[in-house]
Order: sequence, then structure tokens, then C-alpha cells
Amino acid sequence: MTLLKGIGTGLCLTVLCVLAAPKAKADDINRKTVITFSAPVEVGGSGAQVLPAGTYVFKIMDTHGSLHTVQISNRDESHVYTIVLAMANYRLKATDKTVMTFGERPAGEPEALKAWFYPGREWGEQFVYDRSKALQLAKETNEVVLSTPLEQAAAPVETLAAAPVEAVSPSGETVDVAQVVEAPPAPAPVVIAAVAAPAVAPPVEVASLPTTASNLSLIGLFGMMLLGAGFLLPMLFKKSV
Repeated sequence: MTLLKGIGTGLCLTVLCVLAAPKAKADDINRKTVITFSAPVEVGGSGAQVLPAGTYVFKIMDTHGSLHTVQISNRDESHVYTIVLAMANYRLKATDKTVMTFGERPAGEPEALKAWFYPGREWGEQFVYDRSKALQLAKETNEVVLSTPLEQAAAPVETLAAAPVEAVSPSGETVDVAQVVEAPPAPAPVVIAAVAAPAVAPPVEVASLPTTASNLSLIGLFGMMLLGAGFLLPMLFKKSV
């Protein structure tokens, strides 16, 4: 009975893990973030332009190169407040917490949402405003603001991620978007250390040994020995008689 209970518990945990894994993966892909604002916040997009204080869910809906669309809905995601156009922005150091940045505005005006960075990511979302609103925000915040000539509220959501994006300065001039969004640093050149080839000993030439003597000299020496033996043998023979 204990064994069956243990197997049943193990199966339950397995099911929970299987169910939880797709959710974690999905949250990482669409960067679902639950955030609470303690005061009204102004956003661009095709819906509500000012979000009252409360809890909201931010999610990436669509991407088109460096342009994204961000959906902002209520806590249980039963109502979508707005779909906001954003451009990918780079920061040098990722953090383990959600980061939201705002533009300071005159007293009584809601803070304007500038950027959203998901925990652990170097890339974030720099929000884009309609040109008329971007010009107003640029003057009030004395900062360059991303803008689009497209009226987001009237544009189909499917086309927002392909909208043209520019930037406006506090003086009302159109400037390069690079003054707002940070491009990723160029990768450091890969230095490949040269590996010295093992030293190869020079080939050794084996010289042939010179011929120091021939067979004729040996024959001559042998003949001299026989001649000497011919003189010695008779003498030895006479002495022995």
C-alpha cells in the first residue's frame, strides 16, 4: 500500500512538472510580466492612452526585426487595455528584476512610460508614441522620444510591428533613432594564438665509406706469407734430421 501511495505521489509530481514547464518556457518567450503602478501611467498604442493606478500584465505579442508589439492587459488577462509599439533597446548590464523607466513630466501629468526590461535580459523594449504625442513628451521631458507617423489607434494591430519609426528631439527635429536606442556592442575580435609547428631536424646525409683496400692487396699479403713459409720449412726439416 505504501509503495502504491509513493508511486501515485511521484506521478502527481511528474504531471505538475510537465504542466509547469510549458508555462515557464512561454513566459520566457513572451516575457510576461505582472507590474503594479501606484499612480496613473501614460502609454502609446492602439487603446487606452492613460492607465490608472493598478496591476497590469505586459506581454510581447509580435516581433518584426527590431520592432515589437506589447500587449497590456488587466491582472487576469480578461481585458486588453492597449497594444503598444516598441523598439528593441540594449543595456550594458542585465538585472534580475523587472525595470520600467519613465519620463518626468510637469506636476499633475501622468508619467510617460519609456522602456521595459525583462529580468535577466540585456534587450528591452523602448516604447514608441504617435508623432504628435512624441513631440509633446520630448518638449516636456527634454529628451529624444521614439515616434511613428502612423496613428497607432487607427492602425490594424497586425501592421503595428512594421510601422516606420523615427525619433524627435525637444526642438521638434527628426533625429536618428540611435540617440534613443542603444545598439549592442560589437563583438570582440577572436584572437587565435598561432601554434608553432614542432621543429623538424634537418635530414642527415649518410656518406658512403671510401674503399680503403682491394682484394689484390690481400692476395699479395697471402703470397708473401706462403713464400716465407717455403724458406722456413726446409730449415726446420734439416734441423730435425
